[in-house]
This record gives sequence, structure tokens and C-alpha cells, in this order.
Amino acid sequence: MSENFLTRHVEDYVGVLTLNRPDKHNAMNDDMQDAMPAMLQSLIDDPEVRAILIRAAGKSFCAGRDTTLLGHRARNESDFEFVRRAQDFRMMTIDCRKPIIAAVRGAAIGGGFELALSADMRIFSKTAKVSLPEILYGIVPDTGGTQFLTALIGPALTKYLVMTGEAVLAERAFELGICQWLVEDDELDARAMEIARKVASGPPQALAMAKQLVDNAWIDTYRNGLRQELLAISTLFRSDDYAEARAALREKRKPNYTGR
Repeated sequence: MSENFLTRHVEDYVGVLTLNRPDKHNAMNDDMQDAMPAMLQSLIDDPEVRAILIRAAGKSFCAGRDTTLLGHRARNESDFEFVRRAQDFRMMTIDCRKPIIAAVRGAAIGGGFELALSADMRIFSKTAKVSLPEILYGIVPDTGGTQFLTALIGPALTKYLVMTGEAVLAERAFELGICQWLVEDDELDARAMEIARKVASGPPQALAMAKQLVDNAWIDTYRNGLRQELLAISTLFRSDDYAEARAALREKRKPNYTGR
């Protein structure tokens, strides 16, 4: 069952959602991806939950989409429909009335990084390494990466990271403001829970309103940008350069892009 890849429990008004595919660095397969919305919704609906902590079992937070499934569409849906579903879940985290904290160690790549970025706050361990490597596959981020990063670190550096796929190590991420706390790896879970408990100790309605008020400063821009990512990725999935990028990676050679 898909639930094997996700677990949840509630502790001191904190709903803890754990990605649980450690042998694959919590890379998302179809079952895991399909189960995420219902698992998150169960925490949103739980009256005993005032804040949500997203964490991961094993050495990595989330390595993004399972690379063995790239291009695979389990429901025989279009690229547009597939990405739109993923975006709907990302919007669900934004619209969640309860504050979300992400605890990140190890790899947070592509969609895994975007999941962490969609949280309200982030705590990294010193092993964290984040990136948006889609450009290496001839495409671009498609679940909010361009929008979240721009809000956090500005347009110029966001463009550089998106255009190169370069990874950012934990200490640099902290310097840039991508994460708000940086701790030793063995301290991550305890510190993340401490932060989540402190947030959850507030009055629920005021917490929801505080989140809404801050998000109002940028949420309309984010919504528009997210859907622009959808249009961009739907086009790029059909481009010659995307096909060439995948072939080059498969054949372990340098790609020969044509701009088509």
C-alpha cells in the first residue's frame, strides 16, 4: 500500500508527516505521490493538530521524482494533467491554514526541494544539499521552485540556480535565507520538533490568520507563477531539447541542443 511510504503521528499538537522510503532517498514514486494529499489533509482536519512538521526517514529528505519513472504517466494522463495534479498538492500546502515546518537533511532535489520550499519555515541539518536540476534534463521546475526561491533569495540568484542546476550546501542555504535554522545532523529531529511545538502552542485561529496575512504579500504572484510553470513544462516536455537531454544522460555524453 502507498501508506507504507508515508507515516503520521500527533504529538503535543504537532502533526508529524514522515516520508518513509529511505532506501530510495525518499524519491517519489506514483503511490507515494498519490498518497501525499490525503495524508496532509488528515492532519489539516485533525482538531488535535495546530502545526505540521514534514520530515523524512533515512539520510535524505526527498530526492524528487524517482528517476526510474521520469516521463512515466501511470494514469495515461497528459503531461499537463500530471503536472497540474502535482501543482494542486503544492497549492494545498500553501493554502493550509496550519503552519508547516520542514526538517531537511541530506538531499532535497527538484520536487523534494520544492516541497521543503512550500513550507512556512525550514530547518536544515548540516548535511542538507538542495538543488533544482531540471535544466539538466532540458526542462524547468514545475511545482513552484522559480516562485519560492525568488521570494526568498531574489531574481538574479534564482535565475542562476535554475539555469545551472547547481546545488546549494546547507551553510550557504542558511546564509541566503533558504532555511531559517541550521543544526548538526543528530540534532535535526529534536530541534525541528521543538520549533514545531513552540509554533503549535499559539492560539489556532491567530496562527491561521498570521499565516494568511504574511502570505497575502506574495500569494497572488505565486499562483500566477505556478500556472506559468505548468505551461512552460507542458511545452518543454515536447521539445527536441528535452529529448536530446534525456538521450545524452542515458548515453553519458554531452547534449547537442538545437533550441527546438
